[in-house]
Amino acid sequence: MLDVRKIRLILELRESGISNAEVLSAIEKIPREKFISEAYRNQAYENIALPIENNQTISQPYVVARMTELLDVKSNHKVLEIGTGSGYQCAVLSILARRVYTIERIKNLHEGSNNIFEKLKLTNIVSKYDDGNNGWIEQIPFDRIIFTAASKKINSEIFSHIKNEGIIVCPIVKNNNQILVKYIKQNNKIISEEYDDVLFVPNLQGVV
Repeated sequence: MLDVRKIRLILELRESGISNAEVLSAIEKIPREKFISEAYRNQAYENIALPIENNQTISQPYVVARMTELLDVKSNHKVLEIGTGSGYQCAVLSILARRVYTIERIKNLHEGSNNIFEKLKLTNIVSKYDDGNNGWIEQIPFDRIIFTAASKKINSEIFSHIKNEGIIVCPIVKNNNQILVKYIKQNNKIISEEYDDVLFVPNLQGVV
């Protein structure tokens, strides 16, 4: 039986403009409380970002839903996530995609998210402890790529890591604000579209 708080959250996401039924269903299936520390678990189904370890955050459910909707994931897709964090966004993607490859630069976040994926039996996730800014060379090309930290710009090499008609979604820093940008590869040219204002932790390089 669905938690009343989760039902309320799904209704709130609908009212906020999330219309993709598959995305809403994926949000419904993933227990967000599993990705949150005990201290904040009672807020798991509030539509807010919450702190996790290493001064990182688990994104607001609306932002997770919005980015997932913009990514337009299909059941045969191979997806790359740069920045696993708590693992929540990755878990939502795993419901929609054939396989999700995820990279995390902070070791304890990488290990913690792996443990949760195992407990939830999310067997189509492959994770790596590394700096994700260079992509995952051994697994290219991808159908979709998502960044879960804000960047001033994407490493231009990443655009060669997606197939034609592929999509990249990334929070981009622009004029001291962050906006969601969707990049679409068409005939080997990149078209960009700008969407919502957001607030993410910065995209850093190296591993910790």
